[in-house]
Amino acid sequence: MNIDRRSLIFGAAGAAMLGGLAPAALAAAKAKLGPIGLQLYTVRDLFAADPVATLQKVAAVGYREVEFGGGGYDKMDPAMLRGAMDRLGLKSPSVHIGYDALLEQFDASVAMARTLGADTIVLPYMVDKHRTAEAWQVAVTNIARIAGQIQQAGFGFAYHNHDFEFTVAPGGETLFDRLVKAVDPALMKIELDLYWAIYAGQDAEALIKRFPGRIYSYHVKDMRPDRKMTAVGAGTIDFARLFTLNATAGVQHFYVENDQAPAPYIPDITKSFQTLRALRF
Repeated sequence: MNIDRRSLIFGAAGAAMLGGLAPAALAAAKAKLGPIGLQLYTVRDLFAADPVATLQKVAAVGYREVEFGGGGYDKMDPAMLRGAMDRLGLKSPSVHIGYDALLEQFDASVAMARTLGADTIVLPYMVDKHRTAEAWQVAVTNIARIAGQIQQAGFGFAYHNHDFEFTVAPGGETLFDRLVKAVDPALMKIELDLYWAIYAGQDAEALIKRFPGRIYSYHVKDMRPDRKMTAVGAGTIDFARLFTLNATAGVQHFYVENDQAPAPYIPDITKSFQTLRALRF
């Protein structure tokens, strides 16, 4: 290989320039997030009262993705919601649809997701009655079947965790482990709620590494020293460190969520958005 003098000089100069970059400039050269999303459960009270005005406020903060969940969205006209999103430059890559709805109103649920423009359906929660060994086995069997139906309908499927999946362990095996073993990874990905996993005592970094390529999205909320939820950047979770594993995880979307956001809600989601927009990792 021939390397001329000009190339050598340019290479040396480039290295010197990089070496002389201030810390702020080096940080700017690091990775950053693409579109940042909001799980609308965070602003459910506002959304239930006026969904279009709420979507306008969310878009004005800077969010470009939303994930529907709570606020009675499933009782609203999905075409109306889609029209509002289109006008505001918002997309909804995924929607939360409950277990009972997927069991009993599958076709209507899929039609709603399609109208909203989603490509993935997320199962968000399992109530207490499903959390025994016997009931969980029934639920897992149903979830595996639903996952196959969702794939046949042209959607992806993911399960969203809380803390109980890691802390309830009938027979010594957690509900989370039973679920991820029983359902084909090709049919079910994970929407990893980082706060709830950490709250349950999980090492989030180890958990991410355990499921390479299987994590569809993160729910991003922070934890105060007293373990209560707070806006991203107002707590103790080191998101920059965790996000260095994004390629390993395969994560596609980052949804801010605060189940306990204080009214009037918009300042809370603004703090989280601004923190994530400035984050470099």
